[in-house]
Amino acid sequence: MKGVSDEGTFEGYGSIFGNLDSYGEKVMPGAFAESLARHRQEGSKPLMLWQHNPDEPIGVWDDLAEDGKGLKGTGRFVLETARGREAHALLKAGAIRGLSIGYREVEVQPDGNNRLLKKLDLMEISVVSFPANRRARVEAVKSERMEEFARRLRDGDPMPIKEFEDLLREAGVPKAMAVQIASVGYAKAIRRESEGVDNTPALRALKEAALAFSPSR
Repeated sequence: MKGVSDEGTFEGYGSIFGNLDSYGEKVMPGAFAESLARHRQEGSKPLMLWQHNPDEPIGVWDDLAEDGKGLKGTGRFVLETARGREAHALLKAGAIRGLSIGYREVEVQPDGNNRLLKKLDLMEISVVSFPANRRARVEAVKSERMEEFARRLRDGDPMPIKEFEDLLREAGVPKAMAVQIASVGYAKAIRRESEGVDNTPALRALKEAALAFSPSR
């Protein structure tokens, strides 16, 4: 996911291919292909639930597809529901980040003490506190401060180094690494910008990253 917007939209991975989960299972590439095709053909969608509870739908999945990493989804919370608003607030605050799939097994292959899930009928993807696959999660939160950072960078008015460091730490970057990134790479990029040199790789990368947070994208 690029982030959780104020409107409730977000992206994330419901499942990561080839990663051994807490149940000793690995989801294999192509596991969802037939199920997703059937959903498209029938005009249906896997549900978005809260903690796998079928009595608590919290949103809709607007797009689901496999890529080289896993099952990637774009969804949005239904903010007219109480649970949808709560889930939205919790994700924006970073209190929870997990995603987890609910499915019926169609084709499974033993692999020593583990199991390879080769074909699955995808029923739902939930926002959860403890995902079985620790790598299946909402990847980032688009906070108001991140949007401010992107806007100021695009407008040629980058935020001070200390504020950028704080922004990195809010996103979960360890303190020592945040200090290093802000005081070296970021500081160099904005210093070159103030001197009129705006074509350095570092600055181009920052501006490209900022475009991802543009409301027009």
